Amino acid sequence: MGAAPGAAAPVSLKDAFDLAWERQPEARSAAARRDAAQAARAVAASWSAEAPALELSAKSDRPGSNDGSREYEVGLAIPLWLPGERPRAGALADAEAKALESRFLAARLSLAEAVRDAWWACHRAASELALAQDRLVNTRQLAADVARRVKAGELSRADQHQAEGAVARAEAAQAEALGARNAALAALQGVVGHAGLTPGAGEAGPEPMPEEVPDAMPPSGHPAIDELSDRASVARRAAELAAVQDRASPELILAATRERGRSGEDFGQSFTVGIRIPFGGGARAQARQAVARAEALDTEAQAEVERARVAAGIESARARMRATQAQAEAADRRARLARETRSFFDKSFQLGESDLPARLRVELEAAEAERDLARARIDAAAAVSALRQSLGLLP
Repeated sequence: MGAAPGAAAPVSLKDAFDLAWERQPEARSAAARRDAAQAARAVAASWSAEAPALELSAKSDRPGSNDGSREYEVGLAIPLWLPGERPRAGALADAEAKALESRFLAARLSLAEAVRDAWWACHRAASELALAQDRLVNTRQLAADVARRVKAGELSRADQHQAEGAVARAEAAQAEALGARNAALAALQGVVGHAGLTPGAGEAGPEPMPEEVPDAMPPSGHPAIDELSDRASVARRAAELAAVQDRASPELILAATRERGRSGEDFGQSFTVGIRIPFGGGARAQARQAVARAEALDTEAQAEVERARVAAGIESARARMRATQAQAEAADRRARLARETRSFFDKSFQLGESDLPARLRVELEAAEAERDLARARIDAAAAVSALRQSLGLLP
């Protein structure tokens, strides 16, 4: 596929995918989200449930005067973990970090499907354009030969009109193919996000054939399934944490107090150690637990549905790949025979042994056979990509 003027160097399918991923929101926010997950782990590993609070107070029976009693207190309130809360908070933080990575992988796989579809559509359109250009060259050569023989009196003007009509049809087909190629290229550039991107002509071959997996069984580590499974794990961990968070965190209170009874007396100092225990959350805590359990059940059900969908998709993609490979083999045989037939008729037409309509018919059949072969080869390559996509493999 030729590059347009000012276009960037041709790229491969993997290059196109990498360029497309760079502009995705998930890719741009990945570092910040990983930092947040790391911070959540650090919070779960800390010895207090929340950050301590500093308390300062001053008390006097004669405000605005240095006479009378004085009392100054400095205290520290330290939120404590509820029984079983800290390990469950750590498990939730780990589950959220794992779910974050599976979310990124699922987003990459979803993007890969869009890039693959646009990539092969672009190559199909480019192949159609190349074949249309070849057909135009052949029909022009044939029309020139017919014109020469008309001047020599070997063929009639009607034959020349037929040849020129074939050229006009080929020109119209080329214009249509050029428009389709430009539209497909623009669609690919829109998905990738680079206006100057041009697929490399040598990159139209299939992706590596994936390893076989057991029939009707989704592969382990499939991003679409893992994302839902990890989300379900997060919901389960959140439900377990909500089960022990039935009240606000208790607080350990440490305070130091300096006080005097009246002006002129020395300040005395005392220390206070106390604990603040809130009452249970009641209906609020029960509501949080119910919501977390419902989310876990919902996501687990989604994961089961997705697992069945992925299994069906793998089987469908495998069947399509086998069919396109058989079609490519048949199209190759037909194209080979059509080329040989065109060569036979070209010689017989040059010798005057066959008429122009037969020659044009054979030329059209050969062009259709070449087009079908090109389509079949690209469809076979695209089917391998579709199988890799169904297996959760990236370009």
